[in-house]
Formats: sequence, C-alpha cells, structure tokens
Amino acid sequence: MSNRPASAQHLRDLAVLRRVKDRIDREYAQPLDVEALARGANMSAGHLSREFRAAYGESPYSYLMTRRIERSMSLLRRGDLSVTEVCFAVGCSSLGTFSTRFSELVGMSPSVYRSEAARATAGMPSCVSKQVTRPIRNREAPAGQPQLA
Repeated sequence: MSNRPASAQHLRDLAVLRRVKDRIDREYAQPLDVEALARGANMSAGHLSREFRAAYGESPYSYLMTRRIERSMSLLRRGDLSVTEVCFAVGCSSLGTFSTRFSELVGMSPSVYRSEAARATAGMPSCVSKQVTRPIRNREAPAGQPQLA
C-alpha cells in the first residue's frame, strides 16, 4: 500500500502537466516562458521542464515551438501573409529564430514552404492538408534548447 500515495501524487502531477500543455496549445501566440508556466503549475522551472519532458518526450520550449511552427505552416499555406507577419502572428519575437526553427522542423525555409505548399495543397480539404503537412520533430536535432522567448 505504500505505492498508493506516490501513485496519487503522480496522477496529480500528470494532471498539472496536462494543464500546462493545454495552456501552451491555447496561448502559443502569447509571450510564454518556462518560469511563467511553472508558476502557474506551482512548480520550479527545472522541475516542470524535467517532468514535462518525461511525460511528453520533449521540453516545454520544444512543444511550444512545434505548436507555433504548426500554426505558421497553416498561415503560410493561405498565402495572404508575409513570412514576417506569420512569425509575429504565432508569437515569435525573432524572425531569425523563427526561420531557423521552421527549417529544422519542416526541412525548408518558411518562404520556400509558402510557395511550394500553396501549390502542393491546392484543392485539398483543409482537414487533410493539416494532417499531411503536420511537422514531425527531427529527433537527431541538437538537444540543447534555448529559453522561451
């Protein structure tokens, strides 16, 4: 029976991590950082980062950037916004960081993606194009993650 309290605490921690993940999903375009997310979860930033990685396989920063890049892909496919406008619309404050991360996740620059994806998904229902164009994290990418912007 000694495992019961630890198990209950683990379930509470997972519920907190799910709320953090949901917050990132909802507020990806807002200025988020690990410290603010940790405060909202009543955890230290380091503990949140370790627990989030253990639960979801990536750091909160990586998850946030994946959501931002995923949304930017959709905006770029529309074709009515510039790369710079898309960068700021998804919550990135640096065009250079946005372009670098986009290229790492998608395999091409945002401007190339904008021109190629518009042609490739023309006439495709949005629900299908979203699924086939979803970014897949490159597991060979360097592990070091910068702080949230």
